[in-house]
Amino acid sequence: MTALPSHRAVDAGYQHEQLTAKLGIRIVECRPGFVVGTMPVAGNRQPVGILHGGASAAFAETLGSLAALVHAGPDGQAVGLDLSCTHHRWIAAGLVTGVARPLHEGRTSASYEVVIADEAGRRICTARLTCAISRRRGA
Repeated sequence: MTALPSHRAVDAGYQHEQLTAKLGIRIVECRPGFVVGTMPVAGNRQPVGILHGGASAAFAETLGSLAALVHAGPDGQAVGLDLSCTHHRWIAAGLVTGVARPLHEGRTSASYEVVIADEAGRRICTARLTCAISRRRGA
């Protein structure tokens, strides 16, 4: 599984239900303050044939949530509170790349900007995700 930081694992009972697999999301890099992934347009289209905005939103939330999990550390947890997406242009084929970078990483919350671009580097969507961060006492 490539979608989680090394200190996380998907419960075996839910391994076959991961949205990342259904959307074809691949995590290219996942480190503190920087998460990069890709997602194909194929399989993630609206009825008119372009990339579905909901797929872009799920992609952005995946990348930002992974960044928040890394920030929370092995004893922490992150859960999304707010997601906002602006769709700048449509795309009908190819692969999109998303990059999540922190806007704020605090003790109890973290916010990320996620930029999704096409293969030519043109911005398709800009998203902002805010997550609640919790840690075990003393962590």
